[in-house]
Amino acid sequence: MSTATIAPAAPVLDLDARLALVDAAMTVRLSEAAVAFEVNTAHLPGADPIPHIAETLPAPAAAANLYRPPLADLLHRARLRIETVGWCRGAVFDESGAVCPIQAIRLEAHGDRDLAHDACVTLLDAIQDQFAHAETIPSWNAQQTSVGPVLAAFDRAASRAHARNQ
Repeated sequence: MSTATIAPAAPVLDLDARLALVDAAMTVRLSEAAVAFEVNTAHLPGADPIPHIAETLPAPAAAANLYRPPLADLLHRARLRIETVGWCRGAVFDESGAVCPIQAIRLEAHGDRDLAHDACVTLLDAIQDQFAHAETIPSWNAQQTSVGPVLAAFDRAASRAHARNQ
């Protein structure tokens, strides 16, 4: 009787982890290319050294709003608010000004309770597509360890509302 060993499944990496891996790989490749350039041009008189490249990239411009329907637009603006002021969990907002998803929706709804309610329902539907066990937005938000899944849920909700012309 032979027994087969099943290898554990490779972990699924989120976007931030994949970007970090690509960044590390590119740093290694750029370092190797710099050394190769130095070696290949060392014999040339007056060869310019590698120009200094700025270490930090400028912050990206605010994403353009591609959503015309009011519900999709609200969800998009709430996502941008979280990106701008920060994300928090376990509270509506914190001392630094970061907000939870529901507070971001409320603030961007500018007092339109019906629109805010519809946005929360659409966001919860988008969350439950990926996290079937999520009962409420606050309970799901409290379980998150980074802002990535929150922003992704807003993206799915805004796309869904846009597709429905809401």
